[in-house]
Amino acid sequence: MSDNSIPTVLFVCVHNAGRSQMAAGYLQHLAGDRVQVLSAGSAPKDQINPVAIDAMAEEGIDIAHNVPKVLTTEAVQESDVVITMGCGDVCPVFPGKRYEDWELDDPAGQGIESVRPIRDEIKRRIEVLLGEILPA
Repeated sequence: MSDNSIPTVLFVCVHNAGRSQMAAGYLQHLAGDRVQVLSAGSAPKDQINPVAIDAMAEEGIDIAHNVPKVLTTEAVQESDVVITMGCGDVCPVFPGKRYEDWELDDPAGQGIESVRPIRDEIKRRIEVLLGEILPA
């Protein structure tokens, strides 16, 4: 990342329907136009997890109109930071990129009471990430 460019962050999970969508929603909400936000999945579902939508709505963040996307090599290449969430070895690795693997429970099939702590941990990690990638 150069000082005068906007960093691009890619969130990747298997279905691109829960964790990666919540992370992208938080980053977009908290960073605005200071960061380009992408999300994708190695095997995307056809819709966002409704419980993830509800959990984010409680925070005032609307991810209901997002659509799960398939992970592409191009998305990884254009990203400065790639954050994976349980997608294993399917994410291509390119030199010079920052990679992190966030171990988080999968919200799939869980109720709102179980998804809230996942959401809150994602928010905490996003706040740390913002402090690391954006100038003070």
